[in-house]
This record gives sequence, C-alpha cells and structure tokens, in this order.
Amino acid sequence: MIRVLVVDDHPVVRAGLVGLLGDEPDLAVVGQAADGGAAVEMVEDLTPDVVLMDLRMPGTDGATATGQITRRWPATRVVVLTTFETDTDILRAVEAGATGYLLKDTPQPDLVAGIRAAARGDTVLAPSVARRLVHQVSRPEERLTPRELEVLAAVARGGSNAQIGAQLFITEATVKTHLLRVFAKLGVDDRTRAVTVALERGLLPPP
Repeated sequence: MIRVLVVDDHPVVRAGLVGLLGDEPDLAVVGQAADGGAAVEMVEDLTPDVVLMDLRMPGTDGATATGQITRRWPATRVVVLTTFETDTDILRAVEAGATGYLLKDTPQPDLVAGIRAAARGDTVLAPSVARRLVHQVSRPEERLTPRELEVLAAVARGGSNAQIGAQLFITEATVKTHLLRVFAKLGVDDRTRAVTVALERGLLPPP
C-alpha cells in the first residue's frame, strides 16, 4: 500500500484528490494539509511514501516545504501537483528535491501512474515540464558565472556599482557589464528584480 499525503490550500481540490485516489486499491490517503508548514509536521507524524504538493500556498510555500521534507526524510517522495509551469517554479521545485512535477490537468490514469512511479523512486514529469527542463539544461550559457554571482550578491547587500567595483577590485564599467549579462540571463531589466529572481531560484543564499 502506497501512503499518500495531499497538500493543497484549496479544500475542494484536496477533497477531489482524496476521492480520486480512494478508488485505487494500492493507494491510501493518510492525511491532508493546507500549507507547507503543516505538510512538514504531518510527514514527521505520518511518514507517507508520497507527498502530492501544491506550490503556491499561504505561509510556507510548496518548494520550501519540499526542500525541508527531502532533506529530513529522503525516503519520502514529493510530487509537485500544480497549475503553474513557469521556468522559475519548475527549477525551484526540482532543485528542492521533488521527484516529480505534474500539472493539475493531468488525466487521472497518468496521475495515479505518476504516484506509483514516484513511490518506486522514478522521476515523473509532465511532458511540457520535461521540455522546459531540457531547454534549460541545453542552454548552459544562461547560467551565471562565479563572478556574476559575486556581483549580484554584492547588489543584494545594497552595494552601488562603485562600491562593488572597489570590493571586487574591478572598474565600475566592468560591474555594469556583469550586471547587464546577469539581467539578460535572468530575463529581467533591473537590479531589484535580478536579486529577487536569483533568490527564487536559489542562486543566492536567503538574506
């Protein structure tokens, strides 16, 4: 029997998933949580085999909860089940240790098969998500270099271009060049958004 914990902030969605999975003879929903913090507590109490995790919830979000769960209970598999398939959402979930990433419009047979596969330790990805991940890893030029990360970290600490240049022993013009490359790679057009996206993707340590 595969023990499943359902995590979603919408009661109707949770009820629907419980009803859907209840028809499967080898699946048992052992608990429901409305946010990531509650999910972590329930994993500790219930030790489910698979957690179906929504991403965007009040309080502790799904990606943060996924990271906490996979670090503390590596035998518990987390399958993200969400309506969102942006690059940032996907990367955060995968980097947090999610075994799978499925969309809420996934047909019932595919969802059930995905839970079973995750319980075996297999990776489960919606086709559109798999395409996005392949696209990401096939573009290594979009990864930030160590120097670009240094500059961005200095920006996050509130440094001006001149201050950053002095700290890193480079000219102010070089700092600007690094920032322009960072903006292009992250798909942003200002310093604040660059720092925000970098934090979301886990490229910078949290403040």
